[in-house]
Amino acid sequence: SEIIIEEGTFVEKGDTILILENSDLLRIIDDEEAEYSKSIYSFNEQKINMEQKNIALKQDVLQSKYELNRLEKSIHLDREEYKMGIKSKAQLEVAEEEYNLKLEKTKLQLESLKKDSITAIIKNDLLKTDMDRENKKRTRVRERLKYLVITAPISGQLSMLNATPGQSISSGSAIAEIKVLDKYKIRTSINEYYIDKISNGLPAVIKYQDKEFPLNISRVISEIKDRQFTIELVFINEIPENVRIGKSFRIQIELGQPEEADIIKRGNFYQYTSGKWIYKIIDNGKKAVKVPIKIGRQNPIDYEILEGISPGDQVVITGYENFGDAEELIF
Repeated sequence: SEIIIEEGTFVEKGDTILILENSDLLRIIDDEEAEYSKSIYSFNEQKINMEQKNIALKQDVLQSKYELNRLEKSIHLDREEYKMGIKSKAQLEVAEEEYNLKLEKTKLQLESLKKDSITAIIKNDLLKTDMDRENKKRTRVRERLKYLVITAPISGQLSMLNATPGQSISSGSAIAEIKVLDKYKIRTSINEYYIDKISNGLPAVIKYQDKEFPLNISRVISEIKDRQFTIELVFINEIPENVRIGKSFRIQIELGQPEEADIIKRGNFYQYTSGKWIYKIIDNGKKAVKVPIKIGRQNPIDYEILEGISPGDQVVITGYENFGDAEELIF
């Protein structure tokens, strides 16, 4: 519904980037609120009913105790009158039966009141548990509202914002990207020839403004594309000043200790001679003749020469598709 910060802006952690709207969520929240209100009403209603029932039982018990106390006094009087001959034995037995019946009924009422009180406590706890569950459910739904406000999880540069007002965004979609500007990494492609020699942790260095900055290889992506594979490097300590995303550096990766060697540039002579011979220029550049050579190590730029030619010799390294099997070339 609203974009607060535009693409390319530097943001701090917690800054609001954009605000979303979700009508379905609002409807769910309204439904949950209505359900919660019903639950509160039901809870209070049941609580009042339990209290009224308990009060009624207490009133019945009080009434029974009163009547039992009255009958107890009456039975004492009946027994005295029986002894005096005023009342017959049958009248006394009827009075005692009435008293005993009231006594048992009062005991049952007291037991019922006790059980009802226990039941009320249990039921009240269950109702509270149900209310707490409904309240937590309602709170969880309401908490989803905060996710409609998209904030920066980290500080950095908002380098990508794939959202426009009115756009429908699916859950899980990537809508923004923040680049952390204090932790750069460098990515470069290397000829597949070196894939067995490159590994994580291998040291490297870049030169920038007449100063060397050490790096380590942090990741080797071994998938080959266009006869090259990709690696990622991270700075070990200091980072060059004024570094920007997209900036290029020349990287030197140390595969081993430097060695002195006689080398010549790569050319298509190797395809036609299998590296067994080459045209060497003689007679002050007037012609070139075949000479046998022995090639050692190689890289995408150079061949190492072990035998056949020496430093200072001039040789022909390209154009061999035109020479056939000629023993010498005349310039």
